[in-house]
Amino acid sequence: MKASGSKIKNKSGKALWAEGYKYRKNYKNIVGKPDFALMSSKIAIFYDSEFWHGYDWKNKRKKIKTNKVFWVKKIKTNKVFWVKKIERNMERDKEVNKLLIKKGWMVLRFWGKDIEKDMSKCIKKINKAVESRKKKKYSEIKNALNIKINNKVDEELEMCFFVGNK
Repeated sequence: MKASGSKIKNKSGKALWAEGYKYRKNYKNIVGKPDFALMSSKIAIFYDSEFWHGYDWKNKRKKIKTNKVFWVKKIKTNKVFWVKKIERNMERDKEVNKLLIKKGWMVLRFWGKDIEKDMSKCIKKINKAVESRKKKKYSEIKNALNIKINNKVDEELEMCFFVGNK
């Protein structure tokens, strides 16, 4: 998938915007330049193409090595190069995930085919991730301030704290 401007990424951006999320696209100040970064929730979203990021790699790798690849003509020219290239991409994805998690980010990765098949399902997963981050953030703040209040006031405080913070 292209770094930016692909149909899938444009469609995703519109869907995220429609949900009310403010995001940064391909933000270079974040490790791995996620396709979308929800800064307030510290969620990095990557849309990985099946070819470049090694979807079903065990089977695809065999096909590349045996010249039984019909989906990309370039593969037949330099099989060793392409195997190394894709495996390095997969390795880099893992490294980026670890670094982001270490820095307090939640990492979400979606395959291109999943986005094409059911964008709403991907958006639901993003919504769940954002909600879980909100709950965690709220409980951390509440604990840090040692707030001990009854449930009714607690719910009102929660609503105030997160209004418009998607």
